[in-house]
Amino acid sequence: MGLDYYKILQVDRSAKDDDLKKAYRKLAMKWHPDKNPNSKKEAEAKFKQISEAYDVLSDPQKRAVYDQYGEEGLKGQVPPPGYTPAGPSGGMPNMFKFNPRSADDIFSEFFGFASPFGRMGDMGGSHASARFPRGVFGDDIFASFGGSGGGEASANVPRKGAPIERNLPCSLEDLYKGTTKKMKISRDVLDSSGRPSTVEEILTIEIKPGWKKGTKITFPEKGNEQRNLIPSDLVFIIDEKPHSVFKRDGNDLVMTQKISLVEALTGFTVQVTTLDSRNLTIPVNNIISPTYEEVVKGEGMPIPKEPTKKGNLRIKFNIKFPARLTADQKTGIKRLLTSS
Repeated sequence: MGLDYYKILQVDRSAKDDDLKKAYRKLAMKWHPDKNPNSKKEAEAKFKQISEAYDVLSDPQKRAVYDQYGEEGLKGQVPPPGYTPAGPSGGMPNMFKFNPRSADDIFSEFFGFASPFGRMGDMGGSHASARFPRGVFGDDIFASFGGSGGGEASANVPRKGAPIERNLPCSLEDLYKGTTKKMKISRDVLDSSGRPSTVEEILTIEIKPGWKKGTKITFPEKGNEQRNLIPSDLVFIIDEKPHSVFKRDGNDLVMTQKISLVEALTGFTVQVTTLDSRNLTIPVNNIISPTYEEVVKGEGMPIPKEPTKKGNLRIKFNIKFPARLTADQKTGIKRLLTSS
């Protein structure tokens, strides 16, 4: 039983050209060997099958032969579509020669480059510099692997490069108060004659109060310029740095205060320095059990869609129990607790 190219591309037998392109784009990006360094042999095999399936099904003549004779017929001796025997006595059918193309050649032809998985350096600080490097095969990481075209895209409808995404580390103070960060980038641009040159730009990124991890800031078409390609969008993704005191839980801030057993039973006053450097004095008069939380309303993170509102500050407690008690202490505690 030969390979089922339709199953390999995860399309049905009535799939149109656009369906094949979408399927190939998704699977080729998933199984490209450069994206799977820990399982390269498996990825190479799958990548080759996906490319071969697309090569056959996207070619009307190859697909017609495959639909009639299957993979065995496609790679064996079968008459091509429209074959008519020579002369009244017929004759031997012509050979349909199928020579599978290189998977890398198909990928390069479809996407416009050999590999999109080049490494990019880390970025840190409020003012940093980044140069978007070349891919592992020497091709530009800004080359297109998006758009509606594939294979032989029309020159009148240029494809657009896939978004280039970078993490933007922000402190919890940055996300509480809001801030402005600067990023210097280097990219290639084309002059009027189509020759590339390198330019540097400073991008200003406005961080709004209350933004969360995963928030995206997009700079349209700030990727490298290339002929017949629309530059990629440059996308910065908010990443939250760990904080020494607070953890974020949605719009709430959570902190843990260490206290003694005596303080848990008799009351305690928490001193808190907020993310905007205010000092809060919070008396806790309730008995503090291990699961108790003191909630201070309106002292959490700003809510971006409701600028006048904030989440809550939730104070948890880590109660330190004494390692040992004397007989007199035990007697005294029993007397106090049983008499209450």
